[in-house]
Amino acid sequence: MIILKDYTILHMSSQPKIWLSLAHMGGQEQQFIQEAFDTNWVVPLGPNVDGFEKDLEQFLGENKHIVALSAGTAAIHLGLIQLGVGPGDEVICQSFTFSASANPIKYQGAEPVFVDSEPDTWNMDPELLRVAIEDRIKVTGKKPKAIIPVHLYGMPAKMEEIMAIAHQFEIPVLEDAAEALGAEYKGQKCGTFGEFACLSFNGNKMITTSGGGALVCSTKEEADFTKHLATQARDNAPHYQHSKVGYNYRLSNICAGIGRGQMMVLQEHVEARRNINLKYRQLLEGISGISFQSNPSSDFHSNMWLTCIVVNPAEAGFTREDLRLAMEQENIETRPLWKPMHLQPVFVNAPFYGDESRVSENLFDRGLCLPSHPNLTEEDLQRVVDVIKGLAERQP
Repeated sequence: MIILKDYTILHMSSQPKIWLSLAHMGGQEQQFIQEAFDTNWVVPLGPNVDGFEKDLEQFLGENKHIVALSAGTAAIHLGLIQLGVGPGDEVICQSFTFSASANPIKYQGAEPVFVDSEPDTWNMDPELLRVAIEDRIKVTGKKPKAIIPVHLYGMPAKMEEIMAIAHQFEIPVLEDAAEALGAEYKGQKCGTFGEFACLSFNGNKMITTSGGGALVCSTKEEADFTKHLATQARDNAPHYQHSKVGYNYRLSNICAGIGRGQMMVLQEHVEARRNINLKYRQLLEGISGISFQSNPSSDFHSNMWLTCIVVNPAEAGFTREDLRLAMEQENIETRPLWKPMHLQPVFVNAPFYGDESRVSENLFDRGLCLPSHPNLTEEDLQRVVDVIKGLAERQP
């Protein structure tokens, strides 16, 4: 039961719960896990970790080197460390994202500088990125230490423009590709453009290791140093000796076994989510005031991790929040789009670069993520669509 502010009582549906994004097992995961138990590799290293990293390297291409870690957040943290980010530095970060994109900046004692999105991809606006860099140089007397663009909801950012600006100012890029495994920009996989990139294997992502992530590195030396930092930075000595501060960030061999099984069906997962997105578009065609996050051109090939819609109240006759509550009443999980980082209390004093269009704020106010996982049935999709159509039909 939901009680609204006006004390209206909404009774929850007795129908089964439809979740936003669930893990989907391919069937081979248990085999790799059992092998780990049978061979007693139940530690944060082993054949599954090595195999999972190789599988990811082959999938991404571009001669990248992968280090499997405990979380995507850990990957961003270790990437920032290797880029030399520390106290007194600034890192430019996309504002329209999950907090894990920005939190590791604070771990390092540095300060985030947030940049608004452009309306085509909903990702970092290259023009505002340039404005931000030039202004931070003017204000602080030095360049930002790194740039963190995000491929939001699996949609590639405008990486050609972002990388050109980064090269012009000689600022390294750390891609947040946590939501974008399998997405491509101009035929190149997301997560392979920057000096580093993070991947996430949380339970709701394209593939899962139940929890985990990876750092995509450009050189073997970077990957080796990442492994060193992720295993408490133990020196090469017969006893436990440490010359640097290290972290307990390595992925376990058990979790990596899940990942190896998931890699066998990754492309199927990508196609399934793209197909779900297509079905939503077909079923909602003609509904006024509903638009979708869409590939701007053939250069962009989102993995459609989550199908995201924007509600225009003036045309639809209802708001995003009206729709979210109607879904909740029908036992359907949806979620507003990410609340921009420059609006978060924890980052209230961080510099922000945007313009009068306030793209991310408008998207947050009007956007909603719909259930999008491969386990969705035709009946599930129809239930979601019926809620939207029901609201639309009640409008005058």
